[in-house]
Parts: sequence; structure tokens; C-alpha cells
Amino acid sequence: MGDTITLKSAADGYELSAYHEAPFTPRKGGVIVLQEIFGIDKYVRADVERWAKAGYEAVAPSLFDRRERGFTAGHDADGMAAGIAHARATPLEQALADIAAARDFLAPRGKVCVVGYCYGGSLAWLSAAKVEGIAAASSYYGSMVKANAELPLACPIIVHLGHTDPGIKADEVEAAVKAAHPEVPVYVYEGAGHGFNNESPERYHEEAADLARLRTRELFESV
Repeated sequence: MGDTITLKSAADGYELSAYHEAPFTPRKGGVIVLQEIFGIDKYVRADVERWAKAGYEAVAPSLFDRRERGFTAGHDADGMAAGIAHARATPLEQALADIAAARDFLAPRGKVCVVGYCYGGSLAWLSAAKVEGIAAASSYYGSMVKANAELPLACPIIVHLGHTDPGIKADEVEAAVKAAHPEVPVYVYEGAGHGFNNESPERYHEEAADLARLRTRELFESV
């Protein structure tokens, strides 16, 4: 059973909330789970639990707390609008500092990896470049990956994209990443769209989600 904890950002001293779950099995390390624009909703909490069952201490920082504490939103037009507004109004360096606070919480007990989805997928890529002390990262369908593909990376990372994602051109992202970092695996899942890891009925693609999770676990266990 997960619980809510408090993380303190070293950048500004702000105390943000985070959803946390201890590993169900002998601890393999820590995983920071980075949210979609919908906040720490039931799908993020379910992902935290999945990582805990896989043997990781998992933490999902609530990255919009400064704007709306405990924000969650539905996957409808109003929820999309609210989430996009929060994401656009949250400085990237602030979000990365909050991710660093989660790293600081987990690091005393072993390696720290990062996995992120949508908004969090972009932040996972940026974390691999800009947040020290990350062992590995897995980025799912992040809209900012292409524009930041040339950033130097400080840890191993893999990228997951849905081939039918209408908002992110998988072929273009793959080309940009491969041009800058030919060593980075970019996986494009046929038949999967945006948010395919999210178990909401309108987005979930079970085959793609299972394979991407396997690849992510293999990466995290290899570092």
C-alpha cells in the first residue's frame, strides 16, 4: 500500500508531495516515476505499485504542487486543458529540481532510475542530461525529446514511441535521437498511440506496454 511523503527541493526549499511505495521483494534500487499532465492520478499510482512489485522503491513527485496541491485531472477536454496549463506554467528547471529532490530521497539506499510518460517522458530525457546521479532513464512518448535530442547524456536511456501517436511523429523523433546519439535505443510500437502504457481504456495497448516495461526493467537491472 502506497503512502504520501514530502520531498524538499534543494533549489528553493519548497516541500512537495510525492506518492511512494516500498518494494514488495528484495530491493533492486529506486525508481522515480514521472507523471503525465494529469497529475498523480490512479494510473500513476498503479505504475508506482507495478515498480514496487518488481522490487523497486518507487516515488512519483507531484510536479504541479506549487500551482495546485494534489492536482489530478480526467482524460477529457477540461482535464487536458488544466494539465497543459500547469505544464506550460511550470519552469523546466523547477521540475528538474523536484526530480532531484526525489533522487536525494532514494539515493542513500542505492541506484536511482527514472521512468516518465508524456510530460514525464520529456522530463525523463532531460533528467538523463541534466540531473546528476541518475543511473538510467526510460522515456515514453515525450513531446520535447526531438527538440532536445542533441543534449549530452549522462546515463543510459531508452525511448518508447507509439507509431500512431498523432501528436508526436515517431519517425522524426527517432531520426533526431539517432543523429545525435546513435547508441540510444529508440523503440517504435506499431499499432500503439500516445499514452499506450496508461491503462485507461481509450489509450492502453497491452502488447506495447508489456514489451516496453520489459525493456525498461532490463535496462534498470543492467546498470
